[in-house]
Amino acid sequence: MKKILDLAFLQGPLSRFKELLSISSIVKEFIKGFRTLHFVGPCVTVFGSARFKEDHQYYKMGQEYGKLIAQNSLTTLTGGGPGIMEAANRGAFENKGKSVGINIVLPHEQMPNPYIDVGLEMEHFYVRKVMLIKYSLAFVVLPGGYGTLDELFETLTLIQTQKIKKIPIVLHGRSYWENIINNVDTMIEFATINKEDKDLFFVTDDVAEGMDYIMKHINVEDQQKQEKLKDKKTWFFGEMKSSN
Repeated sequence: MKKILDLAFLQGPLSRFKELLSISSIVKEFIKGFRTLHFVGPCVTVFGSARFKEDHQYYKMGQEYGKLIAQNSLTTLTGGGPGIMEAANRGAFENKGKSVGINIVLPHEQMPNPYIDVGLEMEHFYVRKVMLIKYSLAFVVLPGGYGTLDELFETLTLIQTQKIKKIPIVLHGRSYWENIINNVDTMIEFATINKEDKDLFFVTDDVAEGMDYIMKHINVEDQQKQEKLKDKKTWFFGEMKSSN
């Protein structure tokens, strides 16, 4: 089943039965994500490489972001794995903030980090990305690889095309992102994007400045709406446990 869903599904037509199995698995994973994340509160999602170790400067910055997110009574949401994801979850966890992770099941077995209060494991990257975007009011993007760039530019595209509301996006690490920003300038020069599209993200080397930008631009109305959801669990959907 796993081989069908993860490898064959995106490589052309399957039998109708296998297609149905794939769709059923995707829908099931969406439902699991909705049920698990519905009450976690307003989130700031932190993206970045899984490869940075505990002694790396960017790991420490990710940890500091998690701390500041917790201190601002927001939930830290990550991809649930090691590196920057672990660092941000750890910063929140160690400062008594809510720490959430959505780990992806990979052939080389990326394990969820130990600093997660609410966790999910998912088979499908695209379902995972929807969850990370759907429940976030802001993004912090630290240095990362293909996956980080994928998540960053998909989110920018969704904002640009007005599929989601504009949310604050912080790129941390000027030297790391310099070439990407230069390429954005090239896009503007060739008119493949508009000049104002460069205003969809904020670049900084200072964690406090990045967090300050988020708090100044976060959608307060959406934040309050998500806060209120915490008190709206119902017996009907099995969201409340009996006190008996």
